[in-house]
Amino acid sequence: MKRVLVSGASGIVGYGILRSLRQSDKKLFLVGTSIYPDSVAPAFCDQFELAPVTTDSSYIPWLLSMIKKHRIDMLIAGIEADMYSWVEHREAIQNAGALPLLNNSNLIALCKDKWLFYQTLASANIDCVITSTLSNDFEMLSAQLGLPFLLKPRRGFGSKGIVRIHSLQQFELVKAEVGAILMAQPIIGTDDEEYTTSAFCDGMGGYYARMTLRRTLSKDGFTDKAEVVDSTDFDPTLKQLCSLLKPVGPTNFQFRKSEGLVKLLEINPRVSSSTAIRTAFGYNENAMAVDFFLEHTPLDQPKIRRGKAVRYTDEHIFYDDSLYL
Repeated sequence: MKRVLVSGASGIVGYGILRSLRQSDKKLFLVGTSIYPDSVAPAFCDQFELAPVTTDSSYIPWLLSMIKKHRIDMLIAGIEADMYSWVEHREAIQNAGALPLLNNSNLIALCKDKWLFYQTLASANIDCVITSTLSNDFEMLSAQLGLPFLLKPRRGFGSKGIVRIHSLQQFELVKAEVGAILMAQPIIGTDDEEYTTSAFCDGMGGYYARMTLRRTLSKDGFTDKAEVVDSTDFDPTLKQLCSLLKPVGPTNFQFRKSEGLVKLLEINPRVSSSTAIRTAFGYNENAMAVDFFLEHTPLDQPKIRRGKAVRYTDEHIFYDDSLYL
């Protein structure tokens, strides 16, 4: 029986990973961790552990102790901060006996700063790149990018912190942050032409499997509604990006279509918030990771069911003597 620790288990990504692993046909012992003692996380794992904050100096020693305590085979990050911490301590984690599910270290570093990521794609003449700039000259920006245009954080994930600039007055309120904190981009396409493609990449410039959803976002930047679509239109772009960046394992690509062209919004070099939705349609990237990295099983494109998904608020009830499902 393989033993998997999932961090950030109180959040939509973390418990989505746990649910996906539980729904697989594998016999797994699942450990969920979170900084929140009163979360839903214990409902989805065999053992819950209260974690220190990732940035605390005690975090890595605590994590290594959890690996030894539970004889963990694999770690899967449910929050972005853990991914960045684990990549810095990859050797210590492996020496403790566990394999952290981490992407190409160079890609992780690039994705941490969207401006550096843009420069890498632009210098390689990748077709899907969206024009970006650090200029804080409103007249130049409005002429080059049109109105409204976007200001988005260089660091961060989802749609958090993105501002649509409609006027000079609005721009002046955030002008001081443009460059060091924010970067500017044109608005590409429309909200109903946004897509999330997850690929299980081989680390050599290709991928074994992929799945695409057309999606709408919640106010928190996570997928709120989704519809399974054909990935064929995105394959040429995926091949370009994989050839350049050499991702490995589960990798999330976010696209928009505009005038028939596929444009890349960003890459998340990890399991993303749609993972439980993808599992429901036949694409269980978390179980695939166990197969590939722990059991060394070759991967093939799974059969994907068609349909739609809608997220809604639900609850788990914890009785003193049992769990209400």
